[in-house]
Amino acid sequence: MTLVALRALWGRKLRTFLTGFAIVLGVATVTGTYILTDSIKDAFNSIFQTIYVGTDASITGLSAIDQNSTTNLPPFDESLLAKVKALPAVAAAVGGVGGEANLIDKNGKVISFGGAPHIGFSLDPTQARFNSIVLKHGNWPGANEVAIDTGTAAKKSIHPGDAIRVQGQGPALRVRVSGLFVFTSKGNIGGATLSAFNLATAQRLFGKQRKLDEIRVAHKSNYTEAQLLGEIRQILPPATKVRTGAQQAQEAGKETQNFVNFLQSFLLAFGGIALFVGSFVIANSLSITIAQRTREFATLRTIGASRRQIMRAVLVEATAIGVLASVIGLALGLLLAKGLFALFGALGFTLPNSGLLFQGRTVIVGLIVGILVTVVASLRPALRATRVPPIAAVREGTTLPPGRFARFRVLGSSVLAILGFLLLAIGLFVSGLSTTGVLLFMGVGALLVFFGVALFSSHLVIPLAGALGAPGARLGGLPGTLARENTQRNPQRTGSTAAALMIGLALVTLVAMLAAGIRNSFFSAVDKIWQTDYAVTAQNNFAPIPIQVGSSLKGVAGVKDVVGVRAGEARFVGGKHQLTGVGPGASRVFHLDWTQGSQAVLDSLGSNGAFTDKDFAKKHHLSVGSTVSLLVPGGQQRTFSIRGIFKPPAGGSPFAPLTIGSSTFDQLFNDPHDLFVFVTMQGGVSAANTRVLDQALETFPNAKVATREQFKQNQASGLTSVLNILYVLLALSVVVSLFGIVNTLVLTVFERTRELGMLRAIGMTRRQVRRMIRYESVITALIGAVIGIVLGIVLALLLIARVDFITVAWPIGTLFVFVLVALVAGLLAAILPARRAARLNVLEALQYE
Repeated sequence: MTLVALRALWGRKLRTFLTGFAIVLGVATVTGTYILTDSIKDAFNSIFQTIYVGTDASITGLSAIDQNSTTNLPPFDESLLAKVKALPAVAAAVGGVGGEANLIDKNGKVISFGGAPHIGFSLDPTQARFNSIVLKHGNWPGANEVAIDTGTAAKKSIHPGDAIRVQGQGPALRVRVSGLFVFTSKGNIGGATLSAFNLATAQRLFGKQRKLDEIRVAHKSNYTEAQLLGEIRQILPPATKVRTGAQQAQEAGKETQNFVNFLQSFLLAFGGIALFVGSFVIANSLSITIAQRTREFATLRTIGASRRQIMRAVLVEATAIGVLASVIGLALGLLLAKGLFALFGALGFTLPNSGLLFQGRTVIVGLIVGILVTVVASLRPALRATRVPPIAAVREGTTLPPGRFARFRVLGSSVLAILGFLLLAIGLFVSGLSTTGVLLFMGVGALLVFFGVALFSSHLVIPLAGALGAPGARLGGLPGTLARENTQRNPQRTGSTAAALMIGLALVTLVAMLAAGIRNSFFSAVDKIWQTDYAVTAQNNFAPIPIQVGSSLKGVAGVKDVVGVRAGEARFVGGKHQLTGVGPGASRVFHLDWTQGSQAVLDSLGSNGAFTDKDFAKKHHLSVGSTVSLLVPGGQQRTFSIRGIFKPPAGGSPFAPLTIGSSTFDQLFNDPHDLFVFVTMQGGVSAANTRVLDQALETFPNAKVATREQFKQNQASGLTSVLNILYVLLALSVVVSLFGIVNTLVLTVFERTRELGMLRAIGMTRRQVRRMIRYESVITALIGAVIGIVLGIVLALLLIARVDFITVAWPIGTLFVFVLVALVAGLLAAILPARRAARLNVLEALQYE
């Protein structure tokens, strides 16, 4: 029977290819995801290991609110360096500072590639053992000089000797390019720009005069690493810590590892969706072919094959398809990984890359997943094949008898869908569940909903086909009428075919509804809170900007109010939370809905006043007069009194759970930054006022001025980029479903060979045959679109009801585009089946069995 099954596959090569292609795409997504994320992890590991080459011990600041943190650590006094160098175990030590260094091109624009970071750091060329860069042209930087990476220099035609501006934590400095270097890590750094300075220039650029961020140390050969660490710990001042170089490299990479792990889970989810959709395609394709091979299976039964052997033959076919598709998917995954790197780069998320890394785990997971999904999807068709009676071998037109549970299909599918929605509701609305519990309830609930709706969809086919096929029947004449009747002839088959497309369109509709709700909520929140004329942000819209940006605007002719919103982290009410600071004049810039207090609170915070939002106050039992003890990363601690509580709009506000006065904020934080600066001008928004602000900010090229509408669009641009990535990834499931439609139509063309021959014999032209197949494909696709869009809307409304900061918005234009996508998918899917149907030889078709 195994040989019979394999010969059957070889005899139906087109069917085998179309059936397996769904698994090819799913496995390719899983494989490509592992290759992508493994490559990124390897690149990051190489980068951090290279940075700490030659380093036996690393001394850094210590965050008082998170002792394991490696980011935003407070700097320490540079006098510690001399003490470290004097230790008996120390052979060499070098101190350094770093931060964001924005290189400015000849046009006054920040040099940026794909949203990658702009990394600046100090360098001591006399301590070569600690250097992770190699000078290629020119000299190492001296006072008021910079050396930059060769990649950035080549892209922007920068050469040694050129003058360039660099903006750090103050106005842009004009420096001379002393030389060009390469980073020695085997992994590239994506689109990051690298800038090296001598220590004094770097300290001035980053606002860390007489401070250091890190001291790297090498021990003498007659001392051990443990002895070195022991000596250093004896002289460490408060708010500092020491680790080995290897430990520091590992800790520094943890944040990026967390990001890569999230990216891996995120992308694997889409691979799972593609495989889930592919399982519908496989099950439907095998069900059709089994129905077409009724006489073949009956003949095998007649000559002695048992039910178990018939089932085994079908499973062997499915396994062979799964193995072949998985192997092809593994190869295609390499190309997909390259495509994903290019996709993220094109959408502003340039990622490091050390070359594509194809691990053994990737091969094993890809093969297991592909084969397992194929075999599981084939179980129901295999069971159907065992119900073929031997007598069917001598009957023409015999159909498979229905299963014992067929009469419970409506009830069973309804129960599945209702149970799925119930689990979703539990995951969304029941409090006290862990994150894992919420995800489990929602994941299982979503699967049950999709299964239930897919099974129930066959009962919607006849009315939907009647309505959706009416225009074709009216305008297309007989081909349109026949197409509508063909989709209604076998509702279960049509419903199963449409279900694959339904899943993909339900998910893109869900994403579109949520995105529209987020945008609408945010825009509405800005309109409610905004009482000013302009906002100043970083060029990339989300990075913090120096507080000197706001200071430089005060006193400019025509400027009435300048209010910066500081941003940072602190520990209060038992946890680590975001903290904001705001200065006097805020009452004329923002309008808040106060539940306790008034607008006057904004201008009267003083040295110990604070305000919070309604939800945070309720959760932590705060009211006006309550006191909150605050601990910042540098170790300073202060107690604040709640002066007011406001109710933020659904789209959020620029304020964190706790907001204090900006002058107090600056005292508590070593390196304060503004997230936004809001400006009110005499005469409001005008071209003249915009020019005045632009001119005032010429020394801060990384800052940009935006009106209210520009601010809204700029802040929403990040959401648009994420949305584009989601659409591209979800498009994979639509492509899989498109092949499902192609496969179904090709198989039905074979099934209806005699019927098509009869139609041609009584006068139907080749063109009418092609048109009939196209109409049939379009009706099937539109059925999937209607069910999918409606289901996506229902799921979105359920999620929006749970999430407070999202309101309902209807992306009518986007939903219309989805319908057009389904229409185009139907037309594309019909090309091959329509051509095959039109090329049938009439006489041969009439004799076909």
